[in-house]
Amino acid sequence: MPTVQDKVIAITGASSGIGEATARLLAGRGARLVLGARREDRLNAVVDGITAHGGTAAGVVVDVTRREDLRRLTDTALERYGRLDVLVSNAGTMAVSPFDELRQDDWDAMVATHVTGLLNGIGAALPVFRRQGTGHFVNVSSTAARVIKSPQAVYAATKAAVHVISEGLRQESGPGLRVTVVSPGFTHTEGVGKGASPEAAAAMTKTRDEIAMPPSAVASAIGYAIEQPAGVDVGEIVVRPTAQA
Repeated sequence: MPTVQDKVIAITGASSGIGEATARLLAGRGARLVLGARREDRLNAVVDGITAHGGTAAGVVVDVTRREDLRRLTDTALERYGRLDVLVSNAGTMAVSPFDELRQDDWDAMVATHVTGLLNGIGAALPVFRRQGTGHFVNVSSTAARVIKSPQAVYAATKAAVHVISEGLRQESGPGLRVTVVSPGFTHTEGVGKGASPEAAAAMTKTRDEIAMPPSAVASAIGYAIEQPAGVDVGEIVVRPTAQA
């Protein structure tokens, strides 16, 4: 049967939310993990929780906007485990606001995290995958890329870029590499509304608390894509709460 047992998997944005849930699920299935995040204390807590339950994980402080940090993440996988099978690009920010507020630093942060960060991950992992002849990119997008709602235009645009980059990468990958886009709907994470304008944050948090699904639902989707047998590429998974229009 297909399995994630002993696969070496790197995850960005692993200190909370979808990244943390994915790490815990994959560790429970026997994967060997390299977890990246900016918040060292939270990252260490996730790693310690996994290893305390018999799992295998290492933590690397990573800011995905920095190329050298992504290279350090992939290098850690090679140094500790001798290979890298999967890179889950999950790091994200949702600092949404109306255009009239001109919060250009927030726009830059979303572009840097979702677009540049994704490209930095590809730049770090692709040479490794090419040398091995196998590898799997799992890129976390959003249903916002398909249904654009005010005031999420910039966020939605960056997530649409995830789809475009992923499809181009898939076409160039060849038979040995796999590329999966996972598009979650409303998910109950601390990042919803964080950094957004007060009005947007209040609206998003209210909707989250009313209808959001747990991060474990997205983690299960990621696990499903990873555990498929060699030669089977799950191109995209959309997972959303049934209450989400």
